[in-house]
Amino acid sequence: MHKIITLLFMLLASSLYGDESVCYGTTSKGRLENGVQLPMSGENFTNYSMVGVLSGRTYVHSKVRDIVTATYKSLEVSMPNRVYKYAETGHKEGGSLYPHKTHQNGLSVDFMVPVKNEAGISVHLPTNPLNKFGYDIEFDSKGHYDEYTIDYEAMAAHIVSLHKEAQKAGVKIWRVIFDPKLQKYLLATKQGDYLKRNINFSKKRSWVRHDEHYHVDFIVSCKKL
Repeated sequence: MHKIITLLFMLLASSLYGDESVCYGTTSKGRLENGVQLPMSGENFTNYSMVGVLSGRTYVHSKVRDIVTATYKSLEVSMPNRVYKYAETGHKEGGSLYPHKTHQNGLSVDFMVPVKNEAGISVHLPTNPLNKFGYDIEFDSKGHYDEYTIDYEAMAAHIVSLHKEAQKAGVKIWRVIFDPKLQKYLLATKQGDYLKRNINFSKKRSWVRHDEHYHVDFIVSCKKL
């Protein structure tokens, strides 16, 4: 009877979540099978653009989806009253995601920086066609833009939680790309020591600044392209 119940549970899980994704190649030259779309929103997070969602630019590897959603759930407890926003990830079948140079095999996720307004309240960074869905925003050397300030504590908590949830799933974080000149503020947070010990941050500025968002690459065993 126990075996029958277990089999039924597995069949139900399969019908709900589908087959596990399979990644090929690398983040900069790869593809994806059975890609899954991130949830559009939750209690403490939302997507960067319905245009991006509907045009299929928010697909990831199933393991990455599980890590991202579990992270948001854990942040409901560890960082209440904070809100988060994810950005572009990739196509359902992977491949080139213009204008990104990576995001090709379901293991890359962009997250918009969490911010606070002038009243110190956690709010979503505005992302719309006029600012290229947030990617055209430029923060100053300390993390200020108009009435918004990067919430480094919320950002640090998010990255730490991503790392812990990835460990639970048997996945690693390869790197986090974030503006090197702003990293000192992130590493000065309460979670700074944990980040220094466990996260590989970009040391040089990328081809785009990565100040309004941070790029996270995960490591999952992929097949050769």
